[in-house]
Amino acid sequence: WSSGRAAGRSSGGGSGQPGTRHAAPWGPSCSSAEGLNKWSSRVSWRGGWTRSLCAWGSGAGGLSAVTRIGFCLLKPPISTPRRSDSAISVRSLHSESNMSLRSTFSLHEEEEEPEPLVFAEQPSVKLCCQLCCSVFKDPVITTCGHTFCRRCALTSEKCPVDNAKLTVVVNNIAVAEQIGELFIHCKYGCRPAASSKPAAFEVDPRGCPFTIKLSARKDHESSCDYRPVRCPNNPSCPPLLKMNLEAHLKECEHIKCPHSKYGCTFIGNQDTYETHLETCKFEGLKEFLQQTDDRFHEMQVAMAQKDQEIAFLRSMLGKLSEKIDQLEKNLELKFDVLDENQSKLSEDLMEFRRDASMLNVRMGLAYDPQQIFKCKGTFVGHQGPVWCLCVYSIGDLLFSGSSDKTIKVWDTCTTYKCQKTLEGHDGIVLALSQGACPAPHGHSSSPLQVWDIQNLQKVNTIRAHDNPVCTLVSSHNMLFSGSLKAIKVWDIVGTELKLKKELTGLNHWVRALVASQNYLYSGSYQTIKIWDIRNLECVHVLQTSGGSVYSIAVTNHHIVCGTYENLIHVWDIETKEQVRTLTGHVGTVYALAVISTPDQTKVFSASYDRSLRVWSMDNMICTQTLLRHQGSVTALAVSRGRLFSGAVDSTVKVWTC
Repeated sequence: WSSGRAAGRSSGGGSGQPGTRHAAPWGPSCSSAEGLNKWSSRVSWRGGWTRSLCAWGSGAGGLSAVTRIGFCLLKPPISTPRRSDSAISVRSLHSESNMSLRSTFSLHEEEEEPEPLVFAEQPSVKLCCQLCCSVFKDPVITTCGHTFCRRCALTSEKCPVDNAKLTVVVNNIAVAEQIGELFIHCKYGCRPAASSKPAAFEVDPRGCPFTIKLSARKDHESSCDYRPVRCPNNPSCPPLLKMNLEAHLKECEHIKCPHSKYGCTFIGNQDTYETHLETCKFEGLKEFLQQTDDRFHEMQVAMAQKDQEIAFLRSMLGKLSEKIDQLEKNLELKFDVLDENQSKLSEDLMEFRRDASMLNVRMGLAYDPQQIFKCKGTFVGHQGPVWCLCVYSIGDLLFSGSSDKTIKVWDTCTTYKCQKTLEGHDGIVLALSQGACPAPHGHSSSPLQVWDIQNLQKVNTIRAHDNPVCTLVSSHNMLFSGSLKAIKVWDIVGTELKLKKELTGLNHWVRALVASQNYLYSGSYQTIKIWDIRNLECVHVLQTSGGSVYSIAVTNHHIVCGTYENLIHVWDIETKEQVRTLTGHVGTVYALAVISTPDQTKVFSASYDRSLRVWSMDNMICTQTLLRHQGSVTALAVSRGRLFSGAVDSTVKVWTC
């Protein structure tokens, strides 16, 4: 207040450990690779193992079923083949069965341009899709249990094996990885085949001699010495191989000055280039030019960021405009409902007044219809919640303390405007109290500041407590300040405050202090202590319920306190016996105030639930609920029969009968 399954799991009858590989003793006997491929795919799909797939391979012993444990795939051993003239092109692998292999392959996504694909050794026929008759490209398992290329499965309606509808279930990672382990010739070591078949390639004896794994193709070809490159100096230079680029650059006649972008027109070979740099007028300015380029680049980046921020702010502004429009519509609807309810309540109130008047006449009582409190005005000016109020009745001034670190002085008699704003606070202003001459107040950083009310100037600052000051009250030319488990008593000597005594024995924060006649009432956790102001000794302790005591009020006949848990307790001031607990608020009761007349006494309560309630102490009932604040009501003050209320909505409202 103040201030998928686990990897490495063995399957079947095997006793493998995580990461081990072993033959599958539970696989069916297959006379053909098609049956094994279909069986393995069904196991993968129906078992739901997206990373544990059964793969097959061709080795010296024919077809054999193997299983992959966890994330480790057992693949058939493939030795790195030597380069030979008998290497087979993709288009001639299956000429007898009229099966043409595709000229492109990718494990994950399609290539935009077809690339040469010449295998060092003939792949197994069973690595081909039965729809396109090409090596599997992005193999997937379908609902029928077979494996096809993803594109084939998406563009074909039915399975060619069992005529079932094709729907992709999961990637066949095992088959994709096995294909990725096949060795191919670098594309810079291939040339179009002499045959008439389109997109067919063969080994070029003059090209790159390396064979690489299909999965590592891009890594090798990006750095291959046989990769064609262009001269960086002049695109019109003849095409070069990467291995010859360095030698060409030494002889190239089209070398430009590094400052050509600034206007230097030099073009020559390596020898003249070095000589030119010694005399180039831009060479001496290169550091300045580089700094200018860097600065320009930074400005471009900053401008791009600002453009993004502007676009974002425009988007947010559009959304806020839409929200505002919607809120305005909702507000209009609520106002309509409020007007209707107000009209109905006015009619009910008039009827209630007539009935009460008739009842009072019959009972011989006088009825005062003017005891209905209404909001007569609102003081606006604070930029944060209002936490405390204090009235200086001689000059009809109202002081309000706020989270905006200021105290505002309001004229409550003639102009009803802010007379002055007292600044210079380091934190929230939590408490205000009027003394004999100056007006001390405390805020969240715990010093007490003393102000002269006559000229509204600060005259003193005192370090009062180690913790925030929650409440202040003055009586008998003394000031009492409440903080954590302590109340300090100060003698007021002119503009000076001299510590007289510290009252201890309190169990929690002291959030409420009230001085009445010769007694001081203090509220802390579920306790009200009554102190004799004359000797500063505790004379009585009242036990409460409902959490910490946040507010206290004293009438001629009762002691009233508001608690954290929405309750208002009432004690008889003479017997100190609790006589009633008032309910109705649905939030912490932050403040209490009393207005007494010869005929009746009214207690006002302010709550976290944004409402004020008016209680008649004659019959202990709530006679009125005041709802005008848009935030929790935190402070009350009374003067000349008027009630002032401060709230978290940063306003102070004036209530009169």
